[in-house]
Amino acid sequence: MLKNFGEALRSAFKKIANAPFVDKDLVKEVIRDIQRALIMGDVNVKLVLDVSKKIEKRALEERPLPGMSNREHVLKILYEELAGILGKGRELPLKKQKIMLLGLYGQGKTTTCGKLAKYFQKKGMRVALIAGDVHRPAAYEQLKQIGEKINAPVYGNGRDAIKVVKEGLEKFAKYDIIIIDTAGRHALEDDLINELKNIAKIVQPEEKILVIDASTGQQAGKQAKAFNDAVGITGVILTKMDGTAKGGGALSAVAETGAPIIYIGTGEHMDDLEKFDATRFLSRLLGMGDLQTLLEKAEEAMKGKEKKIEETAKKMMSGKFTLLDMYEQMELLTKMGPFHKIAELLPFGGKLKDEEVYETQKKLKKFKVIMDSMTRKELENPSIIKSSHIKRIARGAGVDTKDVKELLRHYNMSKKMMKSLSSRKMQKKLLKQFKMPLS
Repeated sequence: MLKNFGEALRSAFKKIANAPFVDKDLVKEVIRDIQRALIMGDVNVKLVLDVSKKIEKRALEERPLPGMSNREHVLKILYEELAGILGKGRELPLKKQKIMLLGLYGQGKTTTCGKLAKYFQKKGMRVALIAGDVHRPAAYEQLKQIGEKINAPVYGNGRDAIKVVKEGLEKFAKYDIIIIDTAGRHALEDDLINELKNIAKIVQPEEKILVIDASTGQQAGKQAKAFNDAVGITGVILTKMDGTAKGGGALSAVAETGAPIIYIGTGEHMDDLEKFDATRFLSRLLGMGDLQTLLEKAEEAMKGKEKKIEETAKKMMSGKFTLLDMYEQMELLTKMGPFHKIAELLPFGGKLKDEEVYETQKKLKKFKVIMDSMTRKELENPSIIKSSHIKRIARGAGVDTKDVKELLRHYNMSKKMMKSLSSRKMQKKLLKQFKMPLS
């Protein structure tokens, strides 16, 4: 995500972190590097100059907190000021509500309806969709297909937007969340404003969310302001943040309008919607990872399996670690999403080369296929796997015997690592951290 922008910022932070001492000249040099990085990331020049002045003033005039070195103090200031220009996010409450999505053509509004619906479904809420865009050909069909994919009902297929919305609200009155897709235009025209105002009057939505393509860059701020002036928006979702160099510009531009960025779209799948948090986002840009989001993804994947995972963790810490346990770990990892996105959340995971991430994901898939070719007895007691077993497993999985041997090597290394954690002292420490009783 915004790879070059992130690398340029990381380079500036490194200069401070690796410097033997911090003086006025170094501060000015780092500020120039940050200015270049921000401008490269399409952040507004005036905003770049404003934040540069703030950083310089604070770095040269503020005294470090007790116990903090001058170097740590300057790094903290850089982090706070950069997070500040990205704005403060907010999260939609988990309550019965109606949500209206607005935006121009081609911004990803209809797809975002599905992503938002899936987000609430994962929180245990019943969600329904209304196709309020009666102008764009196949808009209803697109929303209907999305609804089928995520198992959410869709109402629409009419020519009068007001009538469609009214009937949809009546039909879905018992649902927790009703999401209304609306029409767009190539520009914010009078007829679009009037239609949105009329729909809003009928719906009385708790949320009016503007959807903007992040590649819009600095123009995103103008769009946000125009829609806010016209109908009053309660938040913004930025789409296509996974592959745009202008994402920094869109984030900072929207933040300037005061409209809170609620979520960012990070891919094409229905699960690719993340809560926006400036400090987490910046942490990932700087290669420091985002462990909070990683934990949330893990919690989501573990839902309903807490007891099983607790049992597995205890077994692992007692040194009893089987291939079956390793298989379950891989299953959990798969449910957390594509490996390259998980890698982004790990400290310095963003530094992994694309081919390294691809190879790791390929290897994990291969390992799972190999384990699918094993018997339950072999999975539970890998020590019984001899040469004849390896040949049979390789044939069944459609791989070479060396691939099966590589899996077994990987398993044995993992088991050794688990044994090193199996001392009573280490168990107590880890189990206490995860709030599990020691048996």
